[in-house]
Amino acid sequence: MIRRTTATYFMQEELARRKQENHLRFLVPVTPCDGVMVERNGQSLINFCSNDYLGLARHPLLRERAKAFMDRYGAGATASRLVCGTLPCAEAVEEKLARLKGAEAALIFNSGFQANLSLLPALADKKSLILSDRLNHRSIIEGARLCRCALAVFRHNDLAHLEEILHKSRYLDYSRIFIVTESIFSMDGDSSDVKHLVEMARNYGAILVVDEAHATGVAGTRGMGLTAGTAVDCCMGTFGKALGSFGAYGTFSKVMRDYLVNCCSGFIYSTALPPSVMGAVDAALDLVPEMDRERKQLMEKARDMRAELHRMGWDTGPSTTHIIPIIVGNEDETLALAGRLEDAGILAMAIRPPTVEKGRSRIRIALTALHTDQHLNRLVDALDRWKKDKRK
Repeated sequence: MIRRTTATYFMQEELARRKQENHLRFLVPVTPCDGVMVERNGQSLINFCSNDYLGLARHPLLRERAKAFMDRYGAGATASRLVCGTLPCAEAVEEKLARLKGAEAALIFNSGFQANLSLLPALADKKSLILSDRLNHRSIIEGARLCRCALAVFRHNDLAHLEEILHKSRYLDYSRIFIVTESIFSMDGDSSDVKHLVEMARNYGAILVVDEAHATGVAGTRGMGLTAGTAVDCCMGTFGKALGSFGAYGTFSKVMRDYLVNCCSGFIYSTALPPSVMGAVDAALDLVPEMDRERKQLMEKARDMRAELHRMGWDTGPSTTHIIPIIVGNEDETLALAGRLEDAGILAMAIRPPTVEKGRSRIRIALTALHTDQHLNRLVDALDRWKKDKRK
């Protein structure tokens, strides 16, 4: 009889390897105190890790409507929308979202990872070619691999390189070509040139897919992302970041929506989001278009913070948005800095390989509308003290 410990020994080996390389991850409980403060290990910390960019996660209207939708429709959706039917609240949210995005149609997914993992395999076949930005999110990478078709990676935001690949590909026998990118990149905080990408896709007959997870709510007209009102073929975004709730969406043509309802396994075989979540999303979609002031202030904070960090000698990469990487490079130093920041009452996690490239470890700062000047000054002071101590 084979002992079970032998059959699962690979798990112990992998965990031991990660521990030796200092890559072992742990779940550490954290308790939210308000929109920007958390308690961790008994210590009150300013949270610079949250993707709640507009501070809506605790907004009273989201909580009120979440309760109202749950009271009306129940705690759960009970099945997938194709098996048990579509609740009126889901259709209403999709119609509202499509209207705000300037798209023909929208479809709700259960998470951004699930959407990216299932959208590309539904759209591509084995004779397709996928052109993917080198810094695309892991969910896009995994989704592209599942397509089992040709895959080419173009240099990050290098449209000349992308066009070079497109030009060569037009003479090959691909059934369809996809260009896949993000509008705001989650680790570097820079943006893609959506307008140019739309023109390029049109010129080469490619299908353009853009992930707007970190742009939805904070960028574009009325906060509807950089693809809003453009001819992007397929846009994916999330509700769990600037919209303060949970879940994801796609916006596209009505034909593509109908196709995905029939062919996208991530949608077909998943129980729908619960009514309470739909209520929170519905409320956020009412609030976000009217938050231009908060968006402007957020980007001004980010601009000032980058300027201050540059003055101190920190490398913030190509960031132009509310996401600011403080690139340290060495993994051990990055972990030490994260620890020092926590000692100073600041939660700012170290991001290391494989999430980012080797030698590019960083502290990822995510600014929100709720961060005050006092919060930002605390962060700057702690980083300044670290710099001074390093010089000693």
